[in-house]
Amino acid sequence: MLRRTGLLLLSLALAAALLFLVLRVLGNPVYALISVGATEEDIAAAAARLGVDRPIGEQFVEYIQQLVTLDLGTSFTNQLSVGDEIARRLNVTLPLTLISFALSVLIAIPVGFIAAWRSRTWYGTAFSAATQLGGAIPVFWVGILLITVFALQNRFLPAGGFPRSDWADPADALRSLTLPVLTIAIVAGSDLARYVRSATLDVLGQVYLRTARATGQSFGGAIWRHGVRNGIVPVISILAIQLSTTFVGAVIVENVFGLPGLGDMLLTAIRERDFPSVQGVVLFSTVLVLGLGFAADVTQRIIDPRLRTTLSGNRRAGSRRAAVSA
Repeated sequence: MLRRTGLLLLSLALAAALLFLVLRVLGNPVYALISVGATEEDIAAAAARLGVDRPIGEQFVEYIQQLVTLDLGTSFTNQLSVGDEIARRLNVTLPLTLISFALSVLIAIPVGFIAAWRSRTWYGTAFSAATQLGGAIPVFWVGILLITVFALQNRFLPAGGFPRSDWADPADALRSLTLPVLTIAIVAGSDLARYVRSATLDVLGQVYLRTARATGQSFGGAIWRHGVRNGIVPVISILAIQLSTTFVGAVIVENVFGLPGLGDMLLTAIRERDFPSVQGVVLFSTVLVLGLGFAADVTQRIIDPRLRTTLSGNRRAGSRRAAVSA
């Protein structure tokens, strides 16, 4: 655990340093704030106000000091706290991500299981083909298609936007998120169903499952007692990756539906060369992705004791070989 925690912290530090350097290479934020025909004095004054006239080393040290204190800085364009703005935008992005992920799991588990269990039937093949098709369609295209059918042609649901009152009226807010949630869940659920199908096929072909059936256990009982725990281990990693992908997909889909979430904040910050806002959103996303991977790794070792003993067993074997050599 200490080793993996150290790797997590090192990955975060490298990601933060790389992000800082890449943004400085891409462009100078001063030119996004000055007007046409600005003099050299105007440019110098804007650079001093933003703090980008100092050596890159000083800027990096200040950046790291802010991160250590969990301060993501202040936006260059609106002078608001980046951390507070991210927290405000999460009121849209976080519910969209979690609801979409939950719905994609509810779609993927039964579809993937049936596609594997009945793989030699016509409807098992149809489920497999549907997951292949759903995973191949770009998420923004699915969003545009749903807008055309349910918002423009039939006017069942709004085409985009979010209530000004935020979550004061939960029903209205959920109605605004319905099409974005369906958009993400269709694509993410299709991808996840393929992994569930693969894991299920692997479990169904194992000797221990046939042995359990030979001892008189029913198919459902054998799957529940022996198959689920073995089959869930690889799926956990996929769930963590899928949740990260759902979050990234939510950021993209927000722009299709005009939602004021992290996606809108990120694109606006890129367009205006607002370094602190871009750094804040990308760094928050990086922390989320790496944290989910770490949590999945720990969960796998809790469920499967073999993953805990492999590393210690290898170390003991290495110690014995070293002793013999000595």
